[in-house]
This record gives sequence, C-alpha cells and structure tokens, in this order.
Amino acid sequence: MSEQRQAIKENAQYLRNVRPIDPEEIYEYVDGQPHPAVVRETLRDLSLELDLIEREDGTFVPAPEGPVSTDFHGVESFPEAYARELEDLLVAEFGPGWPEGTSGDRLRERLATLKEAYFEQHEVAYDELTALAYAIYHLPDNYAVTQYVLAPLIREGQMPSRLRVLDVGAGTGGPALGLADLLPTDALVEYHAVEPSANADVLESMLEETGRNFHTTIHRERAQEFEPEGTFDIVLFANVLNELDDPASVVREYGEWLADDGSLVAIEPADRNTATGLRRVERTVEDDFTVYAPTCRLWPSATPAVDPWSFDRRPDLEAPAFQQRLDDAAGDEFESGTFVNSDVQFAYSILRTDGAERIGYTPDRSRVAPLADAEDLLTDRIDLVAIKLSHDLSDGGNPLFVLSDGSERERVFAVLTNESLLTRDLLDSPYGGLLDIENALVLWNDDEGAFNLVIDDEAVVDDASPPSLRG
Repeated sequence: MSEQRQAIKENAQYLRNVRPIDPEEIYEYVDGQPHPAVVRETLRDLSLELDLIEREDGTFVPAPEGPVSTDFHGVESFPEAYARELEDLLVAEFGPGWPEGTSGDRLRERLATLKEAYFEQHEVAYDELTALAYAIYHLPDNYAVTQYVLAPLIREGQMPSRLRVLDVGAGTGGPALGLADLLPTDALVEYHAVEPSANADVLESMLEETGRNFHTTIHRERAQEFEPEGTFDIVLFANVLNELDDPASVVREYGEWLADDGSLVAIEPADRNTATGLRRVERTVEDDFTVYAPTCRLWPSATPAVDPWSFDRRPDLEAPAFQQRLDDAAGDEFESGTFVNSDVQFAYSILRTDGAERIGYTPDRSRVAPLADAEDLLTDRIDLVAIKLSHDLSDGGNPLFVLSDGSERERVFAVLTNESLLTRDLLDSPYGGLLDIENALVLWNDDEGAFNLVIDDEAVVDDASPPSLRG
C-alpha cells in the first residue's frame, strides 16, 4: 500500500466514528495533498475493508448494522438507465440501425435458435452475438424475477445491510441489476459474479450503472473451477442449474460457502422440465439443507415423493423499447410478438443450513391429516394444512391449485367448486402461502394421476400466510 493510500486509510479510520468523512477535508492531512477526487476514489476502494458507504453528498459514513429493509411493491418495467446501456452496446456493435437489416436478422435468428435449443434441452455456447440476443430478450424478466424472489427474504429480516453475494452463472446481469435496485442505497454490497462466457462482457457494462455502494467483481471462470474466498449471505443460481450435468453436486459444493445464516437461492424458468427439475434437485440435497421456501416441509422428518410442477406468476412487464424495435423490424418472417418477452413466471427454491424456514409451522396430528395419508382417506372429508404452490391452473373450469405439505406421495390439487366468503382465501392467498383447510373431500383424479381435494360448499379455507408474502 502506498504511503498516500495508507494516510487516507488512517484518516478515515480515525474519523469514521467521529463525523462523516469528507474528501474535501481530509486531503489536507495527507502528504502531497492529493486532489479530493483522488481521495474519493481511494475511499471507494477501501469501502469494503472499512465498512463505509458513500452518501449522495459525497461523504463517507459507517455502513448501517442489522438487516436491510425494502418498500418493494412489484416491477412494472425495465429501468430506462439499463435499457439505454444495453442499446449503447447494440449501437456500438451494429450501429444505430441495429434492429434493421443484416444485424437485426442475425439477432432474430440467434434468438430463435436460442429458444429452440432451450426447449429441446440442447447446450448453448454464448458468443458475443448470443450474449446480446439473450440480453435483449431476458434482461428485463430476469431483473423482475430476482426482485420478486428476494423481496420476501428482506421483509423477513434475512439479508444484512453489509451483504456478500455470489452470483453463479451471472449471465448478462438481470439478477445483479434486480438485486441492486431492490436494496436500499445505504446497503454495502460486495457482489461477486461467476461468468466464463461472452455474457460477462455485457454484464460488465451493465454493472457500471449500479449504485456507488454496490461493489462488483467478475470472475471469468467456470463454476466447477471457481474457488470462492470467505462466506456469502446470498449464493444465487439464476437459470443455471438446468444447464448442469450434476446440479445437485454443484449446489452442495457452493452450499459450503454460505454464511451460517445465509440463503442459497435457485431460480429457474417456469416450464415443466426446468421447474420440476428444480424440485428434483431440492429433494436430492435436502439432507444437507433445510428447504426455507416455497416448498416447506410442514411435517417433521417427512419429505415428498414427487416433484410438482410449481411456479409463481406475476403481472406482465411493459415491453421495453429495444424488444419492440427488434420485433417490429421482423416483417412477415416471424409472428408479431415473437421477440417481446413480457411474462414474469418462474420457479424458485431457497435453501439454508441453519434450520430456518419461511413457515415455521408444525401441524397438530390430532387436528389435521398429512397428505401422505391421502390414499387411505379417499372419499373422506379431511382437515389439513398445506402450502399453495401455484396460481389458478384451470382453463375456464373450476379454479385449480397445486398443494403440498411436504409429505405427499402423489401430486395434490385443490379444486374450488364453490366460491364463497368461506373459501375465497384459496383464490386470494399468495403463492407459497400457508392454507388451513377444513372439510375438504378427497378424490382421485385418474386423468392426472393425482389427488383432488374438493373445496365445495361444506369446506372452509383460511389464509395463514406470513406477512412477508403480502408486501
């Protein structure tokens, strides 16, 4: 460390608990009197070491203690600053007419290829063109999804103000940007991204738009080869596990780098293959982790024998201009809307090693039946508690929802045949919420190979969900 840097550090250490550290003041106490801008950059470099945050007025103060808070109420659109940064990348690569002509054709063709490879479960190699195409289509929804998944964790007091994050397979930056905007500006974040592909070039540019207290490092290595330093409060796998040959072993490996009260967060698309695959990984590793959410294990020592197709769904995003421009220039070759991605649908799993669960509830066996007993209770009416793991899956018929209590041997659906004040909570309760159900009729559904719990005029449903899911 240079003498000048050491002097700035010593002044900051002295002043940090006395008054705000002002570069316009302390430069005078440093030999050679470096310009205040040099002092400010040095303090930024030392922020993580000294636990300092930079305020809007340019001064530095100690980072707050305790958990962060959020006033998150949903995502309507992709922020304009990030949209401009992506468009700048596209213009730099292809020119101002990038959606038109050869460049537009190449981007559309690459996106079409990406979609086809995804649905056929083929491996994709991310070169520069693929990275930009992926960013056009997925930056906005990845940005939104990450906020919807992490906001309840913040409300539950599970994310500290001094936060270390490891984003494994960070892609083009949607999750990172979502996290940066979800957190308050006085959170001190040490963000590490693992991204070996050309996506890292886009990621690097997008991260330049994050706030002054969001400190970023990109590791251009494969997840299997990366060796983290220290522990992390959040280890994030966003749209990654479905691309790995042995995702469970990678989850176990990275779980070793969780802080004692940290959360491993896995997010996947909502299609059947990746969503059920995520549940399969979750079941495979639960000897090493506690399932925090959303598929809580309500019955002690019980685990499900099935992997339900379970995903959350949130309001559509406003289509960003860059997607609309690429779509409008497609002509008749592609159906209108092919390159606009406004859906916000996702599966997720949060795992922990400290035994914590979002819904810390143990059912009373004398009052309610576990879903593991459903086969013995066919045609009976039962009381139960269960987690709601879908939105309405019906297509114009009776509302239909996936249920789980963590003990089920077959898939279980709740079928609402009589909507009333006594059953309305089945419709209104949030995804991942806890339902207390009385007098449901147990039937077998041959078509689906699953149990149906019929919620009719004799049944009662109460929403017992935690407040964090209603923010």
